Amino acid sequence: MPIPVSAPPALRAERLSTAADIRAAQRLRAAVFGSTYGVHFADNLDQDPYDAHCLHLGVRDLRSGELIATTRLLDGRRRERLGSLYSESEFQLEGLDTLQGPLLEIGRTCVAPGHRTGAAIALLWAELAEIMACGDYRYLMGCASVPMADGGLQAAALLRQAARDERIPAIRATPRRPLPFVAVPDNLVVQLPPLLKAYLRLGAQVCGAPCWDPEFGVADVFILLKREDLCPRYARHFKAAV
Repeated sequence: MPIPVSAPPALRAERLSTAADIRAAQRLRAAVFGSTYGVHFADNLDQDPYDAHCLHLGVRDLRSGELIATTRLLDGRRRERLGSLYSESEFQLEGLDTLQGPLLEIGRTCVAPGHRTGAAIALLWAELAEIMACGDYRYLMGCASVPMADGGLQAAALLRQAARDERIPAIRATPRRPLPFVAVPDNLVVQLPPLLKAYLRLGAQVCGAPCWDPEFGVADVFILLKREDLCPRYARHFKAAV
């Protein structure tokens, strides 16, 4: 008798509006970041002052009811009220004030283990696309992390690769905590983390040198995506926004 094959779980993208749902997103972030980077979070919640001002997105497994992916979006027009965007805690962003058109800052994106097949992140992208289209946002920006277990080789190699991008970045990001110099072998192949790889495939730019994040033990790079630079090959994930 053939062994029955279970169907993949039904997933649904949501905009998280209740306090309980946002708390669930903070618990998921703490669980994923804690296991990945060895960080301890008080009350098992990853939270900061920006959370209250962000739009939180999530993907839910309808079989279990569990939130299995999340990200948050901050409208750049709230910067004056907050004093800064999250990215400005890590970088000095030259050119930010001269951008023409509204922007969104994305951050705290994570997917639970066991759901990293691409379906969850695709649903987040689709929901993000709708938000960008409805708000007529021209820019998407934020920080993406590179592990430092290799002593910073991959982060340094990524910077060297980014320097080959002939586009002039609309923002120049200067890290507040620069990484020490690391000599990169000529034959080193850059191994990008999946999320950063997805951003670059969409057409995002790395806009400067990485910043050392001692809490998470990673190198963060500042990325910027202009809607008009969206890679046509991946535009179907954002077709509602272009």
